[in-house]
Amino acid sequence: MGEQPVSKLPPLSFAVKLAYGVGELAAAVPASLSAFFVLYFFTSVAGLSPALAATVLLVGRLWDAINDPLVGWLSDRTVSPLGRRFPWMLGGAVPMALCAVLLWTVPPTDNQWAIFAYYVVLSMFAFAAFTAVQLPYTALAAELSDDYDERTDLIGMKSAFSIGGSIAALVMAQIVFARVEDPQRQYLTMGALSAVLVVFIIALCVAGTYRRYWQVRRRHPRLSPQTTALSLLGQIRSVFKNAAFRQVLGLYLCGWMGIQVTAAMLPYFISAWMGLPETHFAQMALAVQGTAIAMLFFWDRVAKYSDKRMVFLLGAPLAMLALAGLATVQPGQLTWMYTLGVVAGVGIATLYMVPFAMLPDVIDLDELQTGLRRDGLYFSALVFLQKLGLAMALFISGQLLGWTGYDASAAVQPTQALWAIRLLIGPFPALLLVVGLGFAYRYPISRDRHRQILAALQAKRDQRLPREV
Repeated sequence: MGEQPVSKLPPLSFAVKLAYGVGELAAAVPASLSAFFVLYFFTSVAGLSPALAATVLLVGRLWDAINDPLVGWLSDRTVSPLGRRFPWMLGGAVPMALCAVLLWTVPPTDNQWAIFAYYVVLSMFAFAAFTAVQLPYTALAAELSDDYDERTDLIGMKSAFSIGGSIAALVMAQIVFARVEDPQRQYLTMGALSAVLVVFIIALCVAGTYRRYWQVRRRHPRLSPQTTALSLLGQIRSVFKNAAFRQVLGLYLCGWMGIQVTAAMLPYFISAWMGLPETHFAQMALAVQGTAIAMLFFWDRVAKYSDKRMVFLLGAPLAMLALAGLATVQPGQLTWMYTLGVVAGVGIATLYMVPFAMLPDVIDLDELQTGLRRDGLYFSALVFLQKLGLAMALFISGQLLGWTGYDASAAVQPTQALWAIRLLIGPFPALLLVVGLGFAYRYPISRDRHRQILAALQAKRDQRLPREV
């Protein structure tokens, strides 16, 4: 009677992988500008104290605890001619671009609390717009292929553009800093450039992945529609019962928070401890990120011969040792500093790639166990941790700088502040990575286990498909 869809999908083309990966730039460039410069901007340009600046970011992330799962849940349940994810990506692009400009605008007042209130309110709008774009985009990876290695390729491409976006943000900053003298105009110019990029990139990503998305939906229908008696809170509790998911969350939070603390401390380490001009900050960041993007292709090959968990277990210790070594760098030891940066980049590449490559396999397991396809809800947790890790990193950094007496206007910083900078840039992130390794070791979905999950899923789908009479 009805016609059974063809179960075998054609291989994922390079053009689709590229279009999906490019979409990461829409989030990577604004997020990287924030990671590297926002704490410094708040304290040195907008005039906030380190404690208030850090609190702004933490308040925004607390709002994300509500905003992220809500958007994930709603995008899973979205029914439209454009599918589940694309309406959110397109609808959030312009608000996200507008917030990217306003974030780097200094309000015309000297009152600390007025400036604080402005950035708190703005951060809530900015994080909501960011979530509306980034979360559905990230969840889209699980809907473009169900092949173990093709998903690794997709996430590898996404990771390459994530690191590439960081590099682009640093290059943009270098150019703007060189051409624009006024500090306020410098950051406003960077915000405007990133805003234009957001709108263009999202449109390009949607256009390049749209056909493949519907091709997958037609050939691999889900086990059930996204309707359930469970409330949003009930669904959140349900996904956290997935043991494999908890390991991915632990791995990602520890690793991401660690590298974000390092990124936040790098300007202070370069200027206050090493006594170097600002150009070395960008060069050090480029050494780390450039190495990471080059190593992604190596780690992708390693994953094809082993599995995703092994990639992290091999790479993370390199980052851990290099970050710990940064505490030993003394003023004048430029070669040693840059060498450690390159070694750290080799290991950091695995953190960009592995957790997001693991998560689609976890979602397959959840679909097998529950009959529900909850990509958005699962990815919302990881996207929330991505933003929470950044906020916690900046909050911890700002508070410790304030407690130890850091003064942005002082030529020489207190000894306590210098020690805080040295410990935060390396040993503390290295300790977090040690904890992340423990979570990775306990991750249960191997290549063979995922093959068994897909076979069981296909058997269930076949039972639901109408047969020809």
